[in-house]
Amino acid sequence: MMAQLTCQNLCVGYDGKSVLQDLNFEVFAGDYLCIVGENGSGKSTLMKTILGLQTPISGSILTGDGLRKNEIGYLPQQTQVQKDFPASVREIVLSGCQGRCGSRSFYSKEEKQLAADAMEKMQITPLAKRCYRTLSGGQQQRVLLARALCATRKMLFLDEPVSGLDPKVTAEMYALIQKLNYEDGITVVMISHDLSAALQYASHILHIGDTLFFGTKAAYLNEFPQAWQKGGEVK
Repeated sequence: MMAQLTCQNLCVGYDGKSVLQDLNFEVFAGDYLCIVGENGSGKSTLMKTILGLQTPISGSILTGDGLRKNEIGYLPQQTQVQKDFPASVREIVLSGCQGRCGSRSFYSKEEKQLAADAMEKMQITPLAKRCYRTLSGGQQQRVLLARALCATRKMLFLDEPVSGLDPKVTAEMYALIQKLNYEDGITVVMISHDLSAALQYASHILHIGDTLFFGTKAAYLNEFPQAWQKGGEVK
């Protein structure tokens, strides 16, 4: 079986300064990988590098099993500017299809259906005509997840998707992501500062920082038995 994503001897950083080196891991179809580690350990930098938004300092990033780099759906951390974006929910979700359009300036019938299906999955169809900036934080994250779904049938990259959400909305968001992984077979790669949630949902853990670890959740708990009790960061 071929991996969808392989990172070999990867070194990432910015301005030529490395924040992470000698990184080796593979992600297979249907995996749910959580990337955990201290703030500033390079989690977001790693994700942006894999997506091609930053250049790796050295090493290689390979896609396989029919996955192309432009077929990875991406939900980045939100900025204040994005939260105030003056567009309708439907327009934002549809914009996730732009990678499919090429030089076309309009959306096809198939793409409009794709956006409608994504909104249905995220349970935001009644909000389609609402202005994005009038929505709650949880609703906005669902819109962005629907947008990411328009770009992929195979793999989602989620950077702290529950950041700033209250516990009830956080639980709903995790349930939606789990459903995409379980029922739709979409591979999930998620950055999380919440180790207890990572241990609840993930099949694999990539821990970066002072300690570097990649493996199954069971192997992680075997190596860091204190992680489950603490539900916090492993230093």
